[in-house]
Amino acid sequence: MEKAKVFFSRSITPETVLQLYSALGVELPGKVAVKVHSGEVGNQNFIRPDFWKPMVEKVKGTIVECNTAYEGARNTTKAHWETMKLHGWTEIAPVDIMDEDGEIELPIEGGRHLKVNYVGKNLENYDSLLVLSHFKGHPMGGFGGALKNISIGIASSHGKEHIHSSGTNQDMFQADHDSFLESMAESAQSIVRRFPGKIAYINVMANMSVDCDCCAVAADPKIGDIGVLASLDPLALDQACLDLVYASDDPGKADLVQRIESRNGAHTLDTAAQLGYCTREYELIEM
Repeated sequence: MEKAKVFFSRSITPETVLQLYSALGVELPGKVAVKVHSGEVGNQNFIRPDFWKPMVEKVKGTIVECNTAYEGARNTTKAHWETMKLHGWTEIAPVDIMDEDGEIELPIEGGRHLKVNYVGKNLENYDSLLVLSHFKGHPMGGFGGALKNISIGIASSHGKEHIHSSGTNQDMFQADHDSFLESMAESAQSIVRRFPGKIAYINVMANMSVDCDCCAVAADPKIGDIGVLASLDPLALDQACLDLVYASDDPGKADLVQRIESRNGAHTLDTAAQLGYCTREYELIEM
């Protein structure tokens, strides 16, 4: 594969997001699903709707999410709708909780653990996908970015259990850890292939706690904000974000690096590269 282009700006504003999207040179066709992280109730770090609003309006998109598979304020459709309203998502665009009415299966090619990915049924209503991700740490994955947002993020509640348990239907928090990371990369493949040439990805490197936006009680960030990145390749984008964390001279990065390495987070990227649906080789274009 050729190197993917990753556009980068140290400015973190809604206007920067629009600028980087424009630099991608893509026009997302038809009805656009905009995947965000709705944020667990109580979390202080998730990227707020007002920040994403101009980008969502630019593509005339519908904000999409799926229910979680653990206790919290997003594990049922009723609770999730209440959270979407509480956090202000319904004020900036139409919202679709895609597994509200069930799920569909997407095939996975060459997966070691998964043969199918279970995603929210309403995904089939969209022609293209805009993935707006908050790059930060994660208690299980080590970090979360574009790949996690299209794997776990688009999976139905049952699909999340399927990925976490690596298709074994064991207790999802007791499954083999590396197998879980590999399963995330496998499930992401099904989304990339569902929308060939019709996905754009934007990562925001701000509020980078060691914890995910799915944590109601999350640690405060110690590393300073880095910037906004955009690409048409989710692996290249996440790899560029990781590289920027490691290249930072901020001493506060130590906790985030420790979280990533203690969870073997880069293994998800290794697996995505091996599956061949995306590349970790990139050209960073600073704007």
